[in-house]
Amino acid sequence: MNQIAAMARASAAASRDVLDTVLDLRDRRVSYALATVIEAKGSTSARVGSKAVIAENGHVLAGWVGGGCAESTVCHSALACLGSGETTIVDIDLTSEVLGAGMPCGGSMRVYVEAVRPRPRLWLLGHGKVAEVLCMTGAIAGFDVFVDDPMADREHYPAAIRILAGDQDYRELNPTARDYVVVATQHKGNHQSIARCLRSPVSYIALIASRKRSRLVLDYLRTEGFGDSELARVRAPAGLDLGAETPEEIALSVLSEIVMLRRGADGVPRSRKASETSNHA
Repeated sequence: MNQIAAMARASAAASRDVLDTVLDLRDRRVSYALATVIEAKGSTSARVGSKAVIAENGHVLAGWVGGGCAESTVCHSALACLGSGETTIVDIDLTSEVLGAGMPCGGSMRVYVEAVRPRPRLWLLGHGKVAEVLCMTGAIAGFDVFVDDPMADREHYPAAIRILAGDQDYRELNPTARDYVVVATQHKGNHQSIARCLRSPVSYIALIASRKRSRLVLDYLRTEGFGDSELARVRAPAGLDLGAETPEEIALSVLSEIVMLRRGADGVPRSRKASETSNHA
């Protein structure tokens, strides 16, 4: 029965359009793996250029790169790619039941598998020059920028993917664990928006404010029941210490911190690391 269900699922996936499926996953901000046959020799069921879209659970959503154990091998590699974010090339031997993929068709394939993840979102709450610069530079750095502020408009935020000008109570603020939130509401509603973020899975919440204002906001959130471990997710004041003074410099310091955390870096000057490496060589 399981084999029949698997065959039915594979048949349905093969009939679905790969491009339509990819566009749907993109719109829903869902990760997936794309497998493409880049070489086929001898007797193979798939041909060069054949593609399959593989979900995060390892099931083929659309397309076809071969059946049986060939598909299983590709799906296992897809899961590994989704976990690491890296690409791989899978060599599939179809000439031997023992040493190959378990289906002696008499051929071989090479399949390129890549993980496709949605671009992380940068949520900007508030308006002003710092937010405007963050919108522009954030988009350049590879983020989908969402601006959530009643005074936001397309003229001041041309690079934003979406502008939420009517979201007075932040009901549309729904960041995921992979997103980043910057609160620059200029003292208006920042405690409400941060409280909503703390109830979400987002790990980075930046508050652009003075040290005094930052302390007041955090103290208020404690009275609302948030503990120190939860408040540790709030970067207040936000950004790396670049000695920033102008709005443009402040935006740069905040984006630098976001990039550092996103890439798992430590913010230590590269010249210092190079010097330490050469001294120990």
